[in-house]
Amino acid sequence: LSLGGQAFYLFALFGVLTLAFSLLSLLIVRARLRVESALSPDQALRGEVAQLRVAARGGAPLPVSPLSLRVALGGSETKISLPLFLRGEAETTLRVPARHVGILPAGVTRAEIGDALGLCRARVRVNETPNLVCMPRDYEVAPLHFLTAEEGRGQVTRAAEDTSSPEDNRAYRQGDPLKRVHWKLSARRRELIVRRFETPAPPDTLVLLDCTQPGSAGMAAEARASLRDALCETALSVAQMQLRAGAPVRVPLYGAQMTQFVSEPHGGADALARLLALQPFTGGTPFAAVLELEARRLRRTGATVIVTSRLDAAMVEGARSIRRMGPSVRLYYVTLEPDAEGDRPFIAQLQQSMVEVCYVKPG
Repeated sequence: LSLGGQAFYLFALFGVLTLAFSLLSLLIVRARLRVESALSPDQALRGEVAQLRVAARGGAPLPVSPLSLRVALGGSETKISLPLFLRGEAETTLRVPARHVGILPAGVTRAEIGDALGLCRARVRVNETPNLVCMPRDYEVAPLHFLTAEEGRGQVTRAAEDTSSPEDNRAYRQGDPLKRVHWKLSARRRELIVRRFETPAPPDTLVLLDCTQPGSAGMAAEARASLRDALCETALSVAQMQLRAGAPVRVPLYGAQMTQFVSEPHGGADALARLLALQPFTGGTPFAAVLELEARRLRRTGATVIVTSRLDAAMVEGARSIRRMGPSVRLYYVTLEPDAEGDRPFIAQLQQSMVEVCYVKPG
């Protein structure tokens, strides 16, 4: 250019036009483009696979590079690209494995588009990323044992009638015991009248789940997720077993999201499974305090099940306090090291207090 060769201005003009065309095509495509992702189904049992459909709509009337997408697949991420030039829309389907119980992100987390020459790049707006709700599975557990009065400090669990709660009166029938006769009312009516008592509801099963963060501080994320899976599935399995037997179940969750599951007469455990999946297991009330609190609320509890991934002196004392209140107690200890030397004193104390201890190793 310093020598006055005007032909060199053509190269400069071509470069400016190329850059302008690249920017124009990129802005037009970016304004028209919409990236969507949808899950089918949006919840699945642990171990199942959901389908994620990723679609880019709006087309690209001008030449651009393929759309670059970063996609979350339930705990892992992958990168894919979709060609857009002269196409009305482009889509693909990906598999999302439900690896661990909880809320798993599954969808497009970042989208970028560039011009055909690779000179400019811009981010594309992405719709809200859907989440996959991974539900726990239930498995077969040993039946619970409800204590009776003949077994010491246990509660009577199979009483035919509650003699402390008279419900109504009725005429005497052959075989009714005389101690049920309402003598004053019988004298007034000039016929034998007996008291009819309420039939008490069967004792309920209390399931106490440790909703604090499982594992130690330096534990790997995969191992921590496995512990969470085992905690949720053990609690669900016990509740499912009792519900199938027609026994009422109560599961208070003292986690970061405090909630409670109370079984209905004809309800299943689907609601409990979803509550467990939505529980973040990141904090909440210390489990030793939960045991102490629930020990004061044992009204018609016939059996208590404790599910935890850690043992310490305070938790052991809480389990022993519940056992002294009357109901049978079973403790499920979820651990990756069932033969740990430091846990043996705590296990011995629990067994001496007639607390049944079961080991659960995440699989």
